[in-house]
Amino acid sequence: MKKNLKNIALILLTGFVVLSCKKSFLDTKPLSEVDSELAWADAPLAEAFVNGIYNGLGAGGFDEQMLASLTDEAIFTHANRGINIVNEGTLNPSNLGWTNGTYRYEDMYRRIRPANVAIERLRTATFTDQALKDRLKGEAHFLRAYFYHQLVRYYGGVPLVTRTYALGEDFALERSSFENCVNQIVKDCDTAILLLTGKTMAKGRANKNAALALQSRILLYAASDLHDIPTAKANSAVIAAFSKPELLGYTSGDRLARWQKAKVAAKAVMDAAGGGYKLNLSAPVTLAEGQTNYKSIAMGGKSKAPGMDASAESEILFGRYLTPNQSEGAQQHGLRQGPNGYHNWAGNTPIQQLVDDYEMMDGTKFDWTNPVEKAAPYVNRDPRFYASILYDGAPWKPRDKISGNVDPANQIQTGSYQVGSGFISGLDTRQSSIENWNGCWTGYYFSKFIDPDPNIVDNNSRQFITWPFFRYTEAVFNYIEACIELGEEVEARAWLNKIRFRAGMPPVSESGNALRERYRNERRIEMAFEEQRYHDARRWMIAPTTLGRKTIYIGVTGTLKPGATAPVPYRHDETLYTYTYVPVVDNSLENRQWLDKMYFLPINKDEVNKNSKLIQNPGY
Repeated sequence: MKKNLKNIALILLTGFVVLSCKKSFLDTKPLSEVDSELAWADAPLAEAFVNGIYNGLGAGGFDEQMLASLTDEAIFTHANRGINIVNEGTLNPSNLGWTNGTYRYEDMYRRIRPANVAIERLRTATFTDQALKDRLKGEAHFLRAYFYHQLVRYYGGVPLVTRTYALGEDFALERSSFENCVNQIVKDCDTAILLLTGKTMAKGRANKNAALALQSRILLYAASDLHDIPTAKANSAVIAAFSKPELLGYTSGDRLARWQKAKVAAKAVMDAAGGGYKLNLSAPVTLAEGQTNYKSIAMGGKSKAPGMDASAESEILFGRYLTPNQSEGAQQHGLRQGPNGYHNWAGNTPIQQLVDDYEMMDGTKFDWTNPVEKAAPYVNRDPRFYASILYDGAPWKPRDKISGNVDPANQIQTGSYQVGSGFISGLDTRQSSIENWNGCWTGYYFSKFIDPDPNIVDNNSRQFITWPFFRYTEAVFNYIEACIELGEEVEARAWLNKIRFRAGMPPVSESGNALRERYRNERRIEMAFEEQRYHDARRWMIAPTTLGRKTIYIGVTGTLKPGATAPVPYRHDETLYTYTYVPVVDNSLENRQWLDKMYFLPINKDEVNKNSKLIQNPGY
């Protein structure tokens, strides 16, 4: 035993001598980490830190599960993803259903903290490039404002954390009022605007116009029905019974003044960002031009498909850019959303309610009781319909590049068609001979953000389309809405018609509530699948009659005309077939309903348990 102790002592002594002679061994730092002090003494490291905060933006809206499927735009094709929990109103603090990391309560605070760190440390950073310091501070203020705006529009007023906390401090904070949160977002935007004015920004970075656009959006929301508590209480018993209404909106004050602020903020975006994309027209363009204009905007000027206009990129004020040097799921949007007959996944498919809201080319509403329109529901519709929706018989990409020569006509097939004495199912249905598990249920697919370039095979190629967090037309819509609410209808119609002319649609002439309804439908169509409808239906408090509707699909049947012979392979041909279209209510995927608690999301039970001062949202 003594011999062993001597040996151990010798080893320890030898080790001490060796280590004492090589002090640098003890000073070794992890190669994957940087000392926090060094980050603020070195310009590239400081910039890298701020770059990391952008991760909170995720893929923008280019996820497999899209916010559109929490609205009356679409339904998610695949079960057991938690979307039905939200749409059926069974969500609660212990079971949130599907949420996304770009607005999830705890995730936003994980992003707000590094924004606070950057804002604080850049004040005392020791690197010498003052212009870079100002730019990075401006970006951090914008990102903090963006993350707070995400929290506010999903949850209402939340705890305002504008500084870093040290270990041992009390982290329990009360929710700030909705008004205070809006004021903080506006303040951060003001700071970002000041610091970013005159700065040349790389694509995808926050910029002055992005901060102006964010300010415009939050001030528009602040003026809306849901956040005017007297109005909200009159429309919702759940909100009327809530003991802390100041968390949800303004309990008093001049609402017209709020609309005026929204108008001024929107006009500031319009003035700073130029004239937008083709918003200087005095008459409608043709159907073909309207379709190309809209598709070019959706492509952000990136598509190489014939006819696409690269200058449409000017529409994007702040976007999520995808690049070939990174492999991201967002680059597979065509795979995730495209037709199963092309070996794609059909993730979020349009429902009939959206399709019905596309006007006829003459500006009238589509009407199923009109026998001509019922017999040919996809003829003479708003050009944006053809740029956004894939319907039965719609032309699409060359199918033989992925599925063989089974469809030389390259048409979407979502119906059932007579062949001889029987019927066959279309190649893009759930009974497809190509793939039957990824087919849509609704009878539609959407193509808005899928590159139409025929050389891109969606299931094994990548696309690099930009997600538009903010685009110029949203600011124009904000301006129009504020003008309507302020009674400035001539100005509202003038700008609304500029948007319609670009799309190839005739001018509107309504006034009063009819103009408001026309505007709301125009915004719904122009901004489809851009994560606007979820918030618009709530802030306008029209969710009970829109989002709460049962989903409607379309049944399409092609019956051979007397004496006609079915083409082989099948193709859509109105000289051979009589097609019938039958809207069908279907609750098999989701039995949607609207409950007023759904105006706001519940705060996760774990967050409430960690912070005893948190008050849960009404209805939960």
